Amino acid sequence: MAGQVAHPAAAWAAKIVLAPVLVAQAIATRRRAPVLPEAAGPREGLLAGDGSAPLRVLVAGDSSAAGVGVAEQEQSVIGHFVRSLHRRTGRPIAWALRARTGLTTRAVHALLAGSPPFAADVAIVITGVNDVIDQVSTRRALRDRGALAEWLVGTGVGHVVFAPLPPMDRFPLLPEPLRRVMGGDARRHDAALARWAATRSDVSHPTFVVELDAAGMASDGFHPGEPVYRACGEALAAHVAALELR
Repeated sequence: MAGQVAHPAAAWAAKIVLAPVLVAQAIATRRRAPVLPEAAGPREGLLAGDGSAPLRVLVAGDSSAAGVGVAEQEQSVIGHFVRSLHRRTGRPIAWALRARTGLTTRAVHALLAGSPPFAADVAIVITGVNDVIDQVSTRRALRDRGALAEWLVGTGVGHVVFAPLPPMDRFPLLPEPLRRVMGGDARRHDAALARWAATRSDVSHPTFVVELDAAGMASDGFHPGEPVYRACGEALAAHVAALELR
């Protein structure tokens, strides 16, 4: 992700100094933020292709995976991802979505463990924002991602893709200095994720830049709108297609 990552000690000191302001801003932001529903529509499907064996993809995560900010799943990240992956590969795509608003990485793991199984060749995990909001430490968030990856691989998933955390300092809803502090936390989480993923052959962490201006975001100024979902879905599809999964 773009931007310099502050030293954790300096970031922690800044949080202590700003704590009263940050807490007040966080409470006020929660109160004024509109509650948007998850996108409607199917959460499993098959997109027919060239007659070869389907590429099986699982998308799991939080509200951004669930399509909060758009009306239908076809407008969300999974809709754009599946269609773009189909265009790039020509293969049939069997897909499933397991996502819920408000989940941390650890909670996504619990959701998957309690959901009907789906045999996937590749899993796309979209989490991290709620880890930042809930002040989950970078170290614990990374442990939770490692545990989730191990569980997915243990169920037969061939490759796990962790989507990058968004630049939270560009979320229109968040005021300063809350925006700057959350943005710094998100960058630290994402940098640690990138370093860890680089040590594994069965996990990857693509990097891409998406513009988070008011025109591309949902009406709440916090969740993606369709332009952002389209850009993310297409970027993730390009990454998965390059993996040359069988």
